[in-house]
Amino acid sequence: MTGASSGIGAATAGLLAARGMRVVVNYLRDTKAADEVVAGIEAAGGQAMAVQADVREAAAVESMVEQIQAAWGGIDVLVHNALIPYAVKSFQDMTWEELGGKIDAEMHAAFAVTKAVLPAMSEQGWGRIIYISTGLSRRPRAGMIALGAAKAALEQFARYLAQELGPQGITVNIVAAGPVEDTRMGSALDEEIKQRQAALTPVGRLARPADVAQAVAFYAGEDNAFMTGTTAAVNGGMSMD
Repeated sequence: MTGASSGIGAATAGLLAARGMRVVVNYLRDTKAADEVVAGIEAAGGQAMAVQADVREAAAVESMVEQIQAAWGGIDVLVHNALIPYAVKSFQDMTWEELGGKIDAEMHAAFAVTKAVLPAMSEQGWGRIIYISTGLSRRPRAGMIALGAAKAALEQFARYLAQELGPQGITVNIVAAGPVEDTRMGSALDEEIKQRQAALTPVGRLARPADVAQAVAFYAGEDNAFMTGTTAAVNGGMSMD
């Protein structure tokens, strides 16, 4: 799982491990946080390992996959959650480097990690790929054009993969989260905005990392053999399509 040292990633890693999966906790910089996630999983009786890699770099991703294969063999499930930095500003104030750079980095990371895991999945005729996205890909919010546009590209990429990989027994799905508490993105919202967004949500609160993890775990399971190319909106009913 990419970006698994905190927030949604850490919650998902813990849940998947509790359901019997061996989990790779990928991280970029925070070794201590990644090791704590692994320690928590192992203390609960699960299996996990932490591997550092910048998923925007194909060579780093390939090295990570080689480490995993040496330890555990092929990768059955890919959960791509790594947060690629982005600018928060209006289009009028934005440069092409900020907008195009975010889209390029988002897609480069998704391309690299997917390319790296596909050979083993294709060979065994089974695999699960889940990309973490955001409702901002469909419903704009001021200042979020870079993130929203990049995630919209990621979601369409996932649909094309679902069409291509379905005959090989590989499902590809998206979990699109609304505002999530206890994450880096959620921490950037002030309390007034959080309260206003919670008031717009039928269930009366913002999402928690565990809510997103539950959706990912469903898509990652063996029972999910027929749903592919779909998007799970984990937003408490804030938006309904």
